[in-house]
Amino acid sequence: MTFDVERVRADFPILGESYRGKPLIYLDNAATTQKPRAVIDAVSSYYETSNANVHRALYWLGARATDAFEGARVKVKRFLNAASEREVIFVRGATEAINLVAHSFARPRLQPGDEILVSHMEHHSNIVPWQLAAQAAGAAVRPIPITDAGDIDLDAYAAMLGPRTRMVAVVHVSNALGTINPVEEIARLARERGVPVLLDGAQATAHVAVDVQRLGCDFYAFSGHKLYGPTGIGVLWGRERWLREMPPYHGGGDMIREVKFSGTTFADLPNKFEAGTPDIAGAVGLGAAVDYVTALGFEAIAAHEEALTDYALERLRTVPGFQRVGEPRRRGPVISFALGDVHPHDVATVLDMEGVAIRAGHHCAQPVLDRFGLPATARASFAIYNTRAEIDALVAALHKVVELFGR
Repeated sequence: MTFDVERVRADFPILGESYRGKPLIYLDNAATTQKPRAVIDAVSSYYETSNANVHRALYWLGARATDAFEGARVKVKRFLNAASEREVIFVRGATEAINLVAHSFARPRLQPGDEILVSHMEHHSNIVPWQLAAQAAGAAVRPIPITDAGDIDLDAYAAMLGPRTRMVAVVHVSNALGTINPVEEIARLARERGVPVLLDGAQATAHVAVDVQRLGCDFYAFSGHKLYGPTGIGVLWGRERWLREMPPYHGGGDMIREVKFSGTTFADLPNKFEAGTPDIAGAVGLGAAVDYVTALGFEAIAAHEEALTDYALERLRTVPGFQRVGEPRRRGPVISFALGDVHPHDVATVLDMEGVAIRAGHHCAQPVLDRFGLPATARASFAIYNTRAEIDALVAALHKVVELFGR
């Protein structure tokens, strides 16, 4: 199937915006993606035609809202190839999903001296929740080493798995390096030792097909806003056997079966973990985003993004002082780089004046930048609507940075 990037671009209204007379070139997709008209319309239509609270109303509008909300859950179930809709929990994003597992699943199982393994390339959202759970139990979080190229050291990882390992939490695709981790092998090694695995899929779901049954993990977390969906909505997928054992993370309405002062009994899955009024419109928008990327097809998406990233790396090497950070065996459409001794914030500021939006900073991944001896990097990250012409504009703007700073 031919990937028509211009047709895709026409689906994204914001790409028609300009700044200082220059068209918007948006290369910060690892932070959040732009939204297609299909998602915008789905959210708008929900509020215009179906706005009511879900699960509890007996009138027709409430039933319509509930059908839309639960229909989105079915779409996500198919998208992940989950065994059941009961395994799909709507949350605010990958951050909340990981916190839920850390405190509802891991924390009750931890004892002093136990260990949680996370990789050295994790986003803070896949480090801090485990630290909080471990500190409360007297356990420890241990980093899995990575190589100079930015790959997980699988031999070191296998050696770290021991009798006190209670959890492994690893990113599927690194937001700082672009590394696509061998998560099936990581999960297999843990499973052989009876250790549950959580995968942080925040950077993966927009770029690669995710089949949780094939991956062999126990939990998978992702955010809607990195998948061309709305902000404030995300998903925790978990194996039903674990979810049934886990206590609720939040208490409130719609997650109960019966409340008495003598005690409360909780609703069945997935409601047990969805206290209060959910982000109904967000779920509907996420369902529309799932439909959108599924229709494009992940083979076509991956081919477009891989070719674009290859082209970007080729062109970026022509910029004096360009230094790529990390050269993993498999990588997604993310390039972190330094530009001589020009501070990344200065790089991003000059690029902004040229209408090119990139990210500069530590990318909420300070440990991995520490690993490479850097306080910050510039980062360009690509999506389905980016083009070679935009890469050329990025490179031209970086040459202006070099000229401006006299390098």
